[in-house]
Amino acid sequence: MQKDRLLAMTDGVIAIIITIMVLELKAPHGTSFAALAELWPVFLAYALSFIYVAIYWNNHHHYFHLVDRVSGGLMWANFNLLFWISLVPFATAWMGEHEFAPVPTALYGVSLFMPAIAWWILQIVIVKSQGKGSKMAAYLGRDIKGTVSPYLYGAGIGLSFVAPWAALLCYLAVAVLWLVPDRRIEKMVG
Repeated sequence: MQKDRLLAMTDGVIAIIITIMVLELKAPHGTSFAALAELWPVFLAYALSFIYVAIYWNNHHHYFHLVDRVSGGLMWANFNLLFWISLVPFATAWMGEHEFAPVPTALYGVSLFMPAIAWWILQIVIVKSQGKGSKMAAYLGRDIKGTVSPYLYGAGIGLSFVAPWAALLCYLAVAVLWLVPDRRIEKMVG
């Protein structure tokens, strides 16, 4: 299979996920700024989730510059990633509508952690299908962001039950880590 088909499928699913998230944004019941301000938790949850989905799409785009061929296992690993990302809108809505209550905030952390695990699996599958001498294998040798992120997710999930605002800071820290794509890929491809 050509990797363009896999990328087009991924683009379509990501577009649908973002559409679902934006459809969860409801207009305020009143017409005042105060009525609008009451929706800040929903908007904050949406904004953070939008950033996360954009980060996955952006990094997926960059990573696939290092992929030469697509195997059946790689397709399934990609669908695994898309499945977990597709649950982000549900967790986003629950957390935002309940103003960062502990359990929804913890579930939100899980909904961010699971795509990270799926991303890690996708990397392993790419290296296995491309070989230990592949560009992806060379790139993954120094993955500090990938090493730190699970710890921050775990801290956030745990902190959700003590101080949900601290959990959100952990989730935001991971987003900040991943916001700028790794320039090593551009150097390897260029």
